[in-house]
Amino acid sequence: MLDRFFGLEAAGTSVRIELLAGVTTFLTMIYIVVVNPLIMGDAGMPIGAVAIGTCIAAAAGCLLMGLIANTPLAMAPGMGLNAYFTYTVVKGMGVPWETALGCVFISGAAFLVLTLIGARQLIVNAIPRSLFSAVAGGIGLFIAFIGLKDAGVIVANPATTVGLGDLTSPTVVVALLGLLVTGVLLARKVRAAMLVGILVAAAAGWALGLIHAPGANHGVGEIAATAFKLNLAGAVGLGGNIFATLAEIIFIFLFVDLFDNVGTLVAVTKRAGLVDADGKIPRLNRILLADSIAAMFGALVGVSTVTSYIESASGVSAGGRTGLTSVVVGVLFLAAIFVAPYVALIPTAATAPALILVGSLMVGAAAEIEWADPVIAIPAFLTMIGIPLTYSIADGLAFGIVGYALLTVLTGRGRAKDWLLYLLAVLFVLRFVYVSKG
Repeated sequence: MLDRFFGLEAAGTSVRIELLAGVTTFLTMIYIVVVNPLIMGDAGMPIGAVAIGTCIAAAAGCLLMGLIANTPLAMAPGMGLNAYFTYTVVKGMGVPWETALGCVFISGAAFLVLTLIGARQLIVNAIPRSLFSAVAGGIGLFIAFIGLKDAGVIVANPATTVGLGDLTSPTVVVALLGLLVTGVLLARKVRAAMLVGILVAAAAGWALGLIHAPGANHGVGEIAATAFKLNLAGAVGLGGNIFATLAEIIFIFLFVDLFDNVGTLVAVTKRAGLVDADGKIPRLNRILLADSIAAMFGALVGVSTVTSYIESASGVSAGGRTGLTSVVVGVLFLAAIFVAPYVALIPTAATAPALILVGSLMVGAAAEIEWADPVIAIPAFLTMIGIPLTYSIADGLAFGIVGYALLTVLTGRGRAKDWLLYLLAVLFVLRFVYVSKG
């Protein structure tokens, strides 16, 4: 039955491989169950309610992606967007968190409308194929950077921005052990390389005392404090004269999530070998539909924008090729509702090696770029370097699109049929100007 529904045999996979991939993806993104409540708690939201809402929203997003789109793309409340929600919108602008949730819901509804009229599909298809490869490579560098930071190998340095950490610290030792074990297993083509590496590193971390005490156990009923508490009337400005500010908030949620999603979608499907020979992503409409519904559902259960996760690439690298991988992740997030306090028992040093090695595998997509052609190579490079250095998939992709548009027009290689690409470039430039003035 699973084979028929998900097309496992046609995708060259099996139930065992998909289960393994799902567990791998879950372990690399489980940190969100701890981190998201802490961030949104700073907005005055009950931490217990947000913890339960995070698990439910992530589970719903993953199940939608698996069952509707049959794609190994996992979803959860997005990092970055949750920080924008708390520190910029609620604390910085003084917007009540209920109204901010209303803005998240409206941005999700706008996503849905753009998907139904085909606008999001047009945007994905307007991106040059060379930038697809650049985005995949840039996200590879991005998640490897995150992994190195989580491992303590790279640390902040006021003189040089970043620097080398203490390689003798327990965190780094555990991460390097996991990196070695996983690397050897990958070289020996062991399917469970990522999962085994995480488990070995976790065991070493426990032996070295890298265990945080479990937090308070939260009952499912706590979600009542945030579920369906969004203020839609306030979000559309009906409660006052702050419509312009709220419109700005909604637009930023929409804009950042749109291009983060596009970048992640391109990178993960490319890594999974799901992109057609002509560069088209199969089942794109269903993927975007699942994404839109998940964003709206997240606001209903009291969390910031639900989006696709770059950590999905770890499951893809473990062999995940169908939606069954996402379904497994979703089921595990449901189970996490009851064990959320114990997530801290898995040290970040144990999952960091998986991110580093997945990043190394994804950078291989850069080999597909025509580096001898400056019109292609320069925008591709700007995208690849921009994603990790700005800590934003959307900003890195913006660099590439603007660069590609300018170079094609100024070298006489512009085409009328690429009008949407040029429109996107103009919008990105206007956004950069607006952000700079803000």
